Amino acid sequence: MDEQKLPPEDRMYRASLEKDTQFEGVFVMAVKTTGIFCRPSCHAKKPRRENVEFFPGPREALAHGYRPCRVCRPLEPFGTTPDWITGILREVERDPSSVPHDRDLRERGVDPARLRRWFQKNHGMTFRAYLRQLRVNGAYGTLRSGAAVTDAAFDHGYESLSGFGESFKRTAGFAPSESARRSDAIISVARILTPLGPMLAGATDAGLCLLEFTDRRMLERQIAILERRLRARTAPGTHPILTQAEAELTEYFAGGRRTFDLPIDLRGTAFQMQVWEELRRIPYGETRSYGEQARRIGRPAAVRAVGRANGENRLAIVVPCHRVVGADGALTGYGGGLWRKKKLLELETNGTGIASVHNLGDTG
Repeated sequence: MDEQKLPPEDRMYRASLEKDTQFEGVFVMAVKTTGIFCRPSCHAKKPRRENVEFFPGPREALAHGYRPCRVCRPLEPFGTTPDWITGILREVERDPSSVPHDRDLRERGVDPARLRRWFQKNHGMTFRAYLRQLRVNGAYGTLRSGAAVTDAAFDHGYESLSGFGESFKRTAGFAPSESARRSDAIISVARILTPLGPMLAGATDAGLCLLEFTDRRMLERQIAILERRLRARTAPGTHPILTQAEAELTEYFAGGRRTFDLPIDLRGTAFQMQVWEELRRIPYGETRSYGEQARRIGRPAAVRAVGRANGENRLAIVVPCHRVVGADGALTGYGGGLWRKKKLLELETNGTGIASVHNLGDTG
């Protein structure tokens, strides 16, 4: 049977069986026999279909007397960095030279393999690769502010200039001494947690250039296109625009923001830019068809091309491609998943926001 024709609750049950992260924030599954509710991607053993019911979110499940699962912790935003990792990262931030070795990790009760798996799953790289790129990005910012290469190297925990130069060039693609004339050569990227799952955001001094749900299938391709367009490389790091993006997204999901004030850095073909600019003109709470979008840019026969350009949009939500629907109003073509598209449109239509689950408190 076509999955789209299944009753909604059967589709949600199937999503939970498949541990589908695209349904994060869309529903929680409550188990009648245990009194526990789980997020869609929970890895605990799945109950039988007749023993479950579904709720829009944790708030409703709690109101019906269910308690949160201790395996998937549905009261925490999906993708939250565990406490045992945040402690290590804080230490490295305070002292960039204090990169822990496997023996150090074991002494503090942390399994190095588990740490590597978490970073590989959530950041697409090992823990050491993450730290290396984070340090290089920090050094790049220091060099861009006018510091000498020697100062940047030692300020960021490197013991030798040769080691710094080699690590820097491997990550950035050029020597540290070239940083002063390499504006926006590194795209700072960070995860932003949202009620619908974590998003990967990227920024240069010119503006926000990437915002995608981390489980989007085409994310790696989008990053490759972005790096080619901007002639830059991505690396974990902090940036004022990323901080602003997180704050504005929080307001948006709470129902308190309808437009974004973020500077954005969109790069594409002339046709793509035309399509993306028209997307930004769709008012909050409204939708348009692909055909109408094509007519508005003066290309009424280019409906499919408009759809492809929508799919190439790298700034989800901020450039609202989720507001484009089929001619009959059907929800089609959203890289972040059709359930997320539905949830975003409901948020904008109702104006009530999506509950931030980490504000519900610890009930159990």
